Amino acid sequence: MKKKNALSAVCYGEVLWDVFPTHKKIGGAPLNVALRMNSMGVKTNMISRVGADENGDEIVSFLKENKINVDEIQIGEKYKTGVVNVMINEKGNASYDIAYPSAWDKIEKTEGMEKLITEADVFVFGSLASRDEVSRKTLFALLDKAKYKVLDANLRAPYYTKEVINSLMLKADFIKLNDEELREISRELDSPYNSFEQNIKFIAEKTNTKQLCVTKGEFGAVLYYNGKFYYNSGYFVKVVDTVGAGDSFLASLLLRLLRGKSPQKALNYACAVGALVAGQEGANPKISGQEIKKFMMLDKSKIEK
Repeated sequence: MKKKNALSAVCYGEVLWDVFPTHKKIGGAPLNVALRMNSMGVKTNMISRVGADENGDEIVSFLKENKINVDEIQIGEKYKTGVVNVMINEKGNASYDIAYPSAWDKIEKTEGMEKLITEADVFVFGSLASRDEVSRKTLFALLDKAKYKVLDANLRAPYYTKEVINSLMLKADFIKLNDEELREISRELDSPYNSFEQNIKFIAEKTNTKQLCVTKGEFGAVLYYNGKFYYNSGYFVKVVDTVGAGDSFLASLLLRLLRGKSPQKALNYACAVGALVAGQEGANPKISGQEIKKFMMLDKSKIEK
C-alpha cells in the first residue's frame, strides 16, 4: 500500500435514505465509508444508482456538496431510490428493513467505472450490493480491475448466500466483519474452532486474505494484519445510535493503514472514531481531527503519537 497523503478511493453499492421513526437521513454503508474517508482528505468516488425521483436528486446534490465524485452515480426511471426503515432499540442498536428492489440493485458496468477503479488506491464494497444479479455481476467484473480490495461483509438477512459471501471473501485483500458475522461465517465454513483468534486465522487462511478486522461494538476490535494480532478494548461513550459507526471505523482504519501508520495506532484511531459516531445521532456526524485526539486523550495508553 502507498505511504503518501494523496490517496483516492472508490466505494461501490447502496446509496439510500435511512428512515427513522421521526426523520430520515442519507446513508448506505459504502456511502458512509466514502463520506468519512473524504472528510479525512481522501479523494473519494461513489459508484451506485438512484431513481429519477426527489430522493435521488437530494442524494446526488448532497454528494456534490460533500465533494464526492458522482460521475458514476447512475439515474434510472424504472426503480426508486433506496429506502431503509431503521428501528433503534433501548440500547441504541439498529435493525433494518431494506426495500427491494431499489435503484442501487441495478448498477450497470461502464468504462468510466473501470477507469476509476484502476486508478484508485482502494476499492471498498459490501455484500448487500450483491443481493441482485445486475449489481452483483457488475461488482465481480470490477473487482478484477482493483489494486486493493476491501470487503465490509455487512450481512443483512435474507440478502446473502454462503456462496456469494465466500466468493467475495476470496476476492478481497482486506475483510471487515463484526463479531456476529465472524461466528456465522466460521460456522458456514465448518470451522472447528471457538475462539476469536482461531476463527479469524481460519477465515484468513481459507480465503487467502492476510488482513482481517473484527469489530466488537463497545468492546473495541481485533485486527489481524500480515500474521500478527492487534487489539483495542474500546472507548467509553454514551451510545445514541450505532448507525454508521462501523462504517466510520472502517474508513478511519483504512486511511491510517494506507498512510503508513502502524496497525496498532491505526486500530486505536479507528475505534475512537467509531465510538464518537455511536455517541451522536445518525451515520455521518461531523468530527474534527482535534475532537478525535481530545477523545483519545481520555485513555493515554491508546493515544496516537
